[in-house]
Amino acid sequence: MTRLNRRDLLRAAGAAGALSVAWPLAAGLSPAQALEAAEALGAQYDRAPFTLGVASGDPQPHSVLLWTRLAPEPLAAEQNLPDIVEVDWVVATDPRLRRVVARGTAPASATLGHSVHVPVSGLRPGTRYWYAFRALGRRSRTGRTKTAPAGRVASVRFAAANCQAFHDGFYAAHRGIARENVDFVVHLGDYIYEHGQVGGVPEDHVRDHEGPSVFTVADYRRRHALYKGDPSLRAAHAAHPWFLTWDDHEVVNDYSGTGGGAPFMQRRAAAYQAWYENMPHRDATAAATALPDPEIHRVRRWGDLLELTVLDLRSYRSAQNLSDGTILGAAQKSWLKRNIDRAPDTWHVWANSIMLSQLRRSPGGWYMFTDQWDGFLAERKEVLGHVHSAGMEDLVVVTGDWHSAFVDDIRPDYDDVSSPVIGTEFTAHSVTSGAYSADWNRTNGPVMGAANPHLKYFEGNRYGYDVYEVTPERFSARMRVIADRRDPASPVTTLTTFHVDRGKAGSYEDPATRDSPAQYRRD
Repeated sequence: MTRLNRRDLLRAAGAAGALSVAWPLAAGLSPAQALEAAEALGAQYDRAPFTLGVASGDPQPHSVLLWTRLAPEPLAAEQNLPDIVEVDWVVATDPRLRRVVARGTAPASATLGHSVHVPVSGLRPGTRYWYAFRALGRRSRTGRTKTAPAGRVASVRFAAANCQAFHDGFYAAHRGIARENVDFVVHLGDYIYEHGQVGGVPEDHVRDHEGPSVFTVADYRRRHALYKGDPSLRAAHAAHPWFLTWDDHEVVNDYSGTGGGAPFMQRRAAAYQAWYENMPHRDATAAATALPDPEIHRVRRWGDLLELTVLDLRSYRSAQNLSDGTILGAAQKSWLKRNIDRAPDTWHVWANSIMLSQLRRSPGGWYMFTDQWDGFLAERKEVLGHVHSAGMEDLVVVTGDWHSAFVDDIRPDYDDVSSPVIGTEFTAHSVTSGAYSADWNRTNGPVMGAANPHLKYFEGNRYGYDVYEVTPERFSARMRVIADRRDPASPVTTLTTFHVDRGKAGSYEDPATRDSPAQYRRD
């Protein structure tokens, strides 16, 4: 059976002269025409006004954040709704919502795209809950969430996803995540893509094909709504609570949050607002200001077993390749170092949007990409040196961005081969975003291995997500991959599994999966 992904469909439409209706966000389309074009690319929305589904996030022992957004016409620039719509919400301990433990009403305002962010408190630790919303005489689908446990915890299982370009394929990976038995999901960034091109084709050649890049709040809202049109993404949100960070494409490729003039700062503000409106994000500033300036970085505990540190590597960074450059910003760096100093005896997991480990082109040569931590050498050495000097153990960093899977040892000084291993970094495959070609991977996997002695594994030909299983004794990373991103129902399998033993820095591959395909393995 021949399968077509979204890029194939768009190119076929272009060849047939139908570019004006192939891309749902192309200029000049009515909301109905945009919806028809989106449905031709596999979008299926929930019943209005809850077309974009429901979600939960930032689970804590006694609280969780509930989200929805009213969008009767999801791809319209403006919604035909009152300025304020009252939205009822309910939380229960059963899927039919009969054993209610909390309920209330929240205003959905036009100012924030008729989104609703409800911090529900008074819940029991480590407990499954179900929830739903009601507005305008309609009820949303039912979502499921879970609070963080308190005290002793025997195990935790969570998934990590990243990089999900809508035009590159279907979200079979999110379909897999929705069906996984996990406690929560961490999204590592590039939730949307802002650019107006497909597969590296210049924007001017495909402006009607994918539409122009996005700049305004309305532009970013419509882009988020298109992505939410994939039913597998909405299913993954409805199935589990999420922790969230972002990378560059939520705003614009390779941006620095502190650079640029007024037009860029306006674009960044628009992107941040739309991101907040469309995410189950608990924002400390939301109650005090009319418009959000989301604060991403935070520390959360999963009982006594795991401490999750979510990093923001975009909002406060300087330009790359400066001797005094910063990727964290002064305040976030001080905050991170204080947390390292008082780190409890537990697994420490950093949610890190771009690669932390060094990645050179050749031994002693320059770096492959300095948009990642390689562009901020002094700060990386300072932070990892602080981890080592503070005696923090059991560090695991989970990373996105690369569209390929890597496993790296973390060292305080990558230029010193005697520098000790102080942790492990797992970089996950992308959900759909295009990776390098199989030829490139085959040629360059060994090249990267030779140039980077801390690199233990590289695989770039597949798409999917990671599932991490954590016990007091061991941290296991299972690389879950889909068979075909052109198939929205593609089956999911485990490509390989790596383990880290508690109290012993460094990872090792499970013997049962060591013969799986890869473009580089360190023997």
